[in-house]
Parts: sequence; structure tokens; C-alpha cells
Amino acid sequence: MVTNFDFLKRNDKNLFEIINDAERLYRDEYFEQCMTQTRRFGEIVCKNVLGSRRTTEVSFVAMLATLKDCTMGSSEEAKEFVEDLYFLKKHGNNATHSITVKQDGIEALECLQRAFEVALNYCVYSCNENRKILKLRYDTELLVTGKKSRKSLAEKYTESKEKTKKTKANVLTKTQYCSVKSKSQKPKRPYFWYFVGVSSIVSAVMILLLAVI
Repeated sequence: MVTNFDFLKRNDKNLFEIINDAERLYRDEYFEQCMTQTRRFGEIVCKNVLGSRRTTEVSFVAMLATLKDCTMGSSEEAKEFVEDLYFLKKHGNNATHSITVKQDGIEALECLQRAFEVALNYCVYSCNENRKILKLRYDTELLVTGKKSRKSLAEKYTESKEKTKKTKANVLTKTQYCSVKSKSQKPKRPYFWYFVGVSSIVSAVMILLLAVI
């Protein structure tokens, strides 16, 4: 079955299996378990990236602090990488320790998307993968249906924009049609008959006056 993380399989099979399980949990609507799994994924990535630079750090938060210090003054991509890991830790912890079950599919989806960005950067900067994979985008249709979308995100956006334009044009046309129709159906004032009626009344009054005189 094709997944969003297939590129990870050839670089780190263990990480691929972990995040692949997270996608399965999402499809089965186990959203909190999905977020917990993405947290686990982020922690192992953090540990792998630190490598020999990790000394006494054991917890995820301690490793993240060290990684943040190591990336001070680095590129924006490195900063975003650390921010994504913090996001996975925070939401994974909340899902694990929450007293109530939220079943928040949107939050779980964002965790998967963040994990996807983490995986891309990990493969390129730690596993020497081709930078072309950085152009990949997370496919929600593939996540839900297991089938890769034939249309790119840009194509979907353009298609959605065109549909919106057509809908607005149809509404405008109908409005204009109704406006013209209402105008054409406006009853005309019978000025001729008003004149005939007034003339008749005046004539009748004149006849009466003449009769009296």
C-alpha cells in the first residue's frame, strides 16, 4: 500500500514503520493514539539527529533543548525542524495524559503533516537523500483512501478557484435575470383611460348644469 512516507522507508525502515502505524491509527479514527505515535516518531528522530552530541539527555524535552542549542544561528529550515518536533512532543503528551477523549481529527492530521515535514528534513539533512523530495506535499486523500491523488495541490486549488468563480457568475446572472424580469413586468399606468374617465365626469357635470339652467 502506498503511503505519504514511502520515501522514508529506504532511509530508515524503523521510523517508517512507526509513522506508518500512526497513519493507520488515523484512518481507523484513533486520533489520540495517532498523536501519541507521532510523538514517539519525533523523539526517535531527535535522538538520531543528535547522535554523539547526546550525552546525559534522556527525556525528549532534554534532547530537544540540546538540539535547539545546536541549531542556534542555523537556517530557517533547521528552526522549523525543531519547532515541528516541539509541536509533536506537546500534542503527543496532551493526547497521552488527557483525562478525557477528544477525538480531534484536525489536530491529529496536523501532527501527521508536521511529522511529514520532519521526515523530509531528516532524510535530506541526516541521510543525504536527494533534495528533490523537499518538494513533496502531504496528500490527505492518500491518507484517507490509500490511493494517491492524480492531481497536485496546485491543480486542486486552481480547480476549486474556477468552481467558485462559476458559482458567483451563476448567482450574478440569476440576480440580473430576476431584476430585468421584475422591471419588464411592472404594470403600465393607463393614462388614456384616466383621461377618458375625467372627460366623462366633466361632460356629465356640464350636462347637469345646462339642464338646471
